[in-house]
Amino acid sequence: MLTKETQTRLLHHYPMLSALPAAELDSLLTSAMLMPLPVGTMLFDENQPCQGFPLVLSGSVRVIKAAASGRELQLYRVSPGESCILTSSCLLGHTRYQARGVVEQDLELVILPAAAFHSLLAKHDAFRSYVFHLFSDRLTDLMELVSAVAFQKLDQRLAALLINKPRTLHTTHQALADELGSAREIVSRLLKGFAEQGWVRLGREQIDILDTVALKNFSTL
Repeated sequence: MLTKETQTRLLHHYPMLSALPAAELDSLLTSAMLMPLPVGTMLFDENQPCQGFPLVLSGSVRVIKAAASGRELQLYRVSPGESCILTSSCLLGHTRYQARGVVEQDLELVILPAAAFHSLLAKHDAFRSYVFHLFSDRLTDLMELVSAVAFQKLDQRLAALLINKPRTLHTTHQALADELGSAREIVSRLLKGFAEQGWVRLGREQIDILDTVALKNFSTL
C-alpha cells in the first residue's frame, strides 16, 4: 500500500481520483505500486506487453520511436499529472507497445493494475474524461509533429525547438538530434550556422540562446 505522503502527492497530481468513493479509493491505493526509476531506465520497449497504467509523481519520460539504424524520433514527454496515451491504447486494445519509453529525469510513478484501469474507465466519469482529454491533447501534439516532419525543413524545426528551451541549455547535439529524429552531424552543422548568425553560442554540452526573436522568425519562414 502507498504511504500517506505518496497518497497525498498522487491525489494532488491526479485530483480526479479524489472523486472516488472512500472504500473504492482505499482499495485502489492498496493495489497501486510506487516505482522509483533512475534516469536512463527503459520503462517499456516495443512489442512488450503493458503491465499497468502509470501516474507520474516526479521526473519525466520520453516516448520515442526508434528505427533499426538507431535513429530516434521523440513522440512526446510524460510529466507529473500526465500519463502515457500509448499505455492507455495498449490497455484498451489489449495490444503491445509500439514505441519505447525512457526515463529522462529520475522518476517516481505509481502503477495502477490493468484491472483497476478498466474498472475506473467503465465506472467513473472523471477518470474517463481525464483519459479522453489525454488522447485529445496528445493527438494534437502528434499532428503538429507530423506536420513539422512533413512540411518544415530541419533547420526550422531546430530553431522552433530551441526557442522553447531555457536560454542556457545544458544538453548535447545528440540529444537534440534524438528529439528531432535526425543525425547528430546534421544538427551540429545547423547549430554552427546559428552560431555564425549570432543566434546561439556553443559550448561543451551547453548552448546559450542569444536571439530568440531571430530564431522564432526563422522557424516560421
